[in-house]
Amino acid sequence: MNLLLATRNKKKLVELRRILEVSAPEVTLLGLDDVDTYPESPETGLTFEENALLKAREAVQFTGLPSIADDSGIAVNALNGMPGVFSARWSGLPSGAPDRDGANLRLVLAQVADVPDEHLGAAFVCVAALVHPDGREQVFRGEMPGRLIRTPRGDGGFGYDPIFVADGYTQTTAELTAEEKDAISHRGKAFRALAAAL
Repeated sequence: MNLLLATRNKKKLVELRRILEVSAPEVTLLGLDDVDTYPESPETGLTFEENALLKAREAVQFTGLPSIADDSGIAVNALNGMPGVFSARWSGLPSGAPDRDGANLRLVLAQVADVPDEHLGAAFVCVAALVHPDGREQVFRGEMPGRLIRTPRGDGGFGYDPIFVADGYTQTTAELTAEEKDAISHRGKAFRALAAAL
């Protein structure tokens, strides 16, 4: 079964292919670079669910393929759940800007600089939407609770991984192996639920 993942984020595509290889080996996951391009709309939703559905519906409309899309980010308790849906563009830099991940990470650290360590709770959140050409839609949510640390550690993962430690762990998610991260991650949880529903 061919499924289109509506993203151009190559790191996310690799991660999700790895998760679905284990959970749904009969699925071939295509990325937007594997199909004819179409004009992607900006993410205008105010929730992860709205943005995931917007992207998946658009992909089905332009390609006719069953499509999945996710929206994910980090919700920091001391920032009232922000950056949330704005996680990828928190620093204001455009997509593709050099070191955008680093700029986003540094801004969050600056914003919590005066927050006591015991109040640095956070969670990674992922919502995956599956939209079929016949109009059927399903939404799956995964969360990975944990806390922020003040000094980035690790070379794996991307985004905020170097400053996030999941509950029950001492390593950041950037220090975990890909398999260790997949087993506990917000994306892993959401996409395993999606795979089970296929």
